[in-house]
Amino acid sequence: MSSKIIVFIPMYNCQDQIIRVLTQFDSNVKQYIEEILIVNNRSTDNGEAVAIEKMQKIEDVKVTLLRNVDNYGLGGSHKVAFDYGLKNNYDYLIVLHGDDQGDIREIVPYLQKEEYKNYDCLLGARFHRDSKLEGYSWFRTFGNRVYNFLFSLVAGRKIFDLGSGLNMYKLEIFKNGYHTKFPDDLTFNYCMILGSIYRKQKLRFFPLTWREDDQVSNVKLTRQAVRVLNLLRMYGSNRKKFMLTDHRVKVVAGYHSELIYSNLATKGLKNE
Repeated sequence: MSSKIIVFIPMYNCQDQIIRVLTQFDSNVKQYIEEILIVNNRSTDNGEAVAIEKMQKIEDVKVTLLRNVDNYGLGGSHKVAFDYGLKNNYDYLIVLHGDDQGDIREIVPYLQKEEYKNYDCLLGARFHRDSKLEGYSWFRTFGNRVYNFLFSLVAGRKIFDLGSGLNMYKLEIFKNGYHTKFPDDLTFNYCMILGSIYRKQKLRFFPLTWREDDQVSNVKLTRQAVRVLNLLRMYGSNRKKFMLTDHRVKVVAGYHSELIYSNLATKGLKNE
């Protein structure tokens, strides 16, 4: 039985890259998915208009653009997408960042052979031994490898990447909402890894090609380093307490978005 798969593209100030990302969806990719969902996290550039223009030319698959009611951060956008996927009865969700560093076509072999069905989380790994990094600085590579080592040590399992922009999740694992207490910022993925290991979910890391050319990073390195190490310390000292703690800087009652564009009828699509 075929799975119902949605692709989620988080978008924030990437008007120059979003067209290239949408161009990745050739016929070979579209045959495995039912919907492309872009979640615009209150971008201040012209990315939304650029994306709609490109979306209007996409055929043979449903395309939807949501705009977050507030700036929820990358983690918050994930929560919007997970909720949307569950409400619309999708089985799996693929995350593909809107800044064009990864390529969704690299996950196609796992879709063709249906290998993804063996895992709760199929995670792209920039620092896998078979991966290729293009234009990625030695400093960021070194820093990520150090974090991977530390997290592997504390979590008791080999971790190849704490958060690339190409991942696939079985949506069923999010039904109880445990992920909503994870941070809404860029450290969301770090907590997702720790949460998956704690909950004994089936994980697999796969190699990919990761490129960096005209992308602009939103990471504040020093602040992020302190926050990440503090999260790891908390997890290492008491895993159960870590999972029960609300790690959000700003606690919100819900993650809401408004429908901006769909190539199908808009009735009933608003995510509330």
